[in-house]
Amino acid sequence: MERPDVSFRFARREDVGLVLDFIRCLSVYEKRPEQVVASEAMLEKALFDRRQAEALFVLEDGKEVGFAVFFYTFSTFRGRAAIHLEDLFILPEYRGRGLGRAAMAYLCALVKERDCARLEWSCLKWNEPAIRFYKSMDAELVDEWDTYQLEGPPLERMAEEN
Repeated sequence: MERPDVSFRFARREDVGLVLDFIRCLSVYEKRPEQVVASEAMLEKALFDRRQAEALFVLEDGKEVGFAVFFYTFSTFRGRAAIHLEDLFILPEYRGRGLGRAAMAYLCALVKERDCARLEWSCLKWNEPAIRFYKSMDAELVDEWDTYQLEGPPLERMAEEN
């Protein structure tokens, strides 16, 4: 597969609208657009004021055609941080050009540069194209773990116990 003129740049404060646009596109792909409650103000606070995550744009010929959002986790066994890839999304009309693979390679280089233990992410069980993509890179499925979460009313109830 021929690799296009691909480059990357980290989002800047003035890019929050574009980050939100990509989030909305991703939510449509994942069949849950109604779940997006993020706003530009929320993203600006999280990405730039609190630095809770980072956003990276994938560019083809200088045009933003995809994005990745990631943040640090910590591996107690490894004694080092890991990078958790929350989202990687390439606009549908730009898929099949090596952009996703280039983005993963860039993120893996970032893991090494930042002396992290690994790159980790989750994938929806029905997302066969993504699963094939990850398998093509020899990514390991960690199936000993199930992901749990608390949000909304259950989170509120637990917080009240404090």
